[in-house]
Amino acid sequence: MTLPRPFTHALRHLLGSEHVADAPETLICYSLDAMNEPAPEGPELVVFPPDESAVAGVMALCQHHRIPVTPRGAGVGMTGGCVPACGGIVMAMTRLNRILEIDTDNLVAVVEPGVVTQHLQDAVKPFGLFYPPDPASANTSTLGGNVAECAGGLSAVKYGVTKHYVLGARFVLPDGTVCSAGGKMVKNVVGYDLLGLLVGSEGTLAVITQLTLKLLPLPEVRRTLLIAFASVEDAGAAVAGIIRARIIPTALELMDRPSIRAVEAVLHYGIPTDAEALLLVEIDGKPGDVEADFIRLLDQVKAHGGQIALEATDAAQRERIWEFRRTISPAITRLKSLKINEDIVVPRSEMPRILRRIEEIAARFQVTIVCYGHAGDGNLHVNLLAERQDRDEVKRALEAVEEIFKASVALGGAISGEHGIGLAKKRYIRYNLAPDVLALTRRIKQAFDPAGILNPGKIFPDES
Repeated sequence: MTLPRPFTHALRHLLGSEHVADAPETLICYSLDAMNEPAPEGPELVVFPPDESAVAGVMALCQHHRIPVTPRGAGVGMTGGCVPACGGIVMAMTRLNRILEIDTDNLVAVVEPGVVTQHLQDAVKPFGLFYPPDPASANTSTLGGNVAECAGGLSAVKYGVTKHYVLGARFVLPDGTVCSAGGKMVKNVVGYDLLGLLVGSEGTLAVITQLTLKLLPLPEVRRTLLIAFASVEDAGAAVAGIIRARIIPTALELMDRPSIRAVEAVLHYGIPTDAEALLLVEIDGKPGDVEADFIRLLDQVKAHGGQIALEATDAAQRERIWEFRRTISPAITRLKSLKINEDIVVPRSEMPRILRRIEEIAARFQVTIVCYGHAGDGNLHVNLLAERQDRDEVKRALEAVEEIFKASVALGGAISGEHGIGLAKKRYIRYNLAPDVLALTRRIKQAFDPAGILNPGKIFPDES
């Protein structure tokens, strides 16, 4: 689409020409996210508002001229949520990057959406506090993006996901109206739960400009270890056994053999590559509780044939273990030129069955599948690998994706646990949402955004 000259002139006047970008290389960069697939229709401009007032001004202009707006954080999402589907402009929120307050009386932080997740962690740690959501992209992802996708992370099995920590927000509607919901209160049941609607809405309802986030006291001690298994199914059974025994680790992460080998080839940490699967387990809390849970956890591990491959003895070794986990996604991109990264979720008791089904699907479609992820909360990252130039292999991989989604739903699960729907999964959303629920969801979108300008083309399947 071609943007009207009065619109672009007003944008430059509002933000300053230096914060309105149209260089071809910039437009290309803002046409991609970590999915690494080009935008259906790239942006005409990228704008960088400095504050809430500027965000409201941009939205009012776009509403008046009916220009599509795609809000964007760090661009590290996996489903095209921040990638323009209908042209228009990208609104990058990275200049709104201040930590406004760390309130130790109420155990909250007030932040702008462009704050990098790890920067908040680093800022609250000296106060003996932490922000539990910890996606693998914490060093680059922003809090606004985390909220838009309802990011999970490595410790979700014990501490939950982003929606459990958002107490308040300020946000701008598509017409430029500035609103707020919630605050520093722990309890609040006044009116509808607007925060619940905004968290995970993928930037389709409003643009978040400020967040009030719950913090927790840092745990006193941690124990972190790697456990090796002779099969992925045994590791999955151990996960189910640990949860059945009422042991709730801080983190309970699964890696299959291809992911182990891919990471070890990059980091050379000496992790055993002959294991068919690894569980990365962490327990935290008070010393006595951690020791008791550790003993009980080992009983479950041994019952399913697991053996301790490595236990962290200090903070540096613990960080190496988690670096091993965080390196999986980039490491496996070296295996083939196309990586289709899905994030199915099933009830934890179904972990052994879904792992078995994935192996069957890989064999049936003759496609390489690498599995890892948050086994403790049933959320698996299923990566289907193919060579881009091999059309038949790509076709088989896409067919396998659909079968994996069907298998997940059949086991009481969902097609996404934390990555969201975006562009990549909207054609499959009907597997989880019945027609009447999908219609209701469309009406919610219409109520917030009657002109349909805010992140259009996302979540909802194309009308046939």
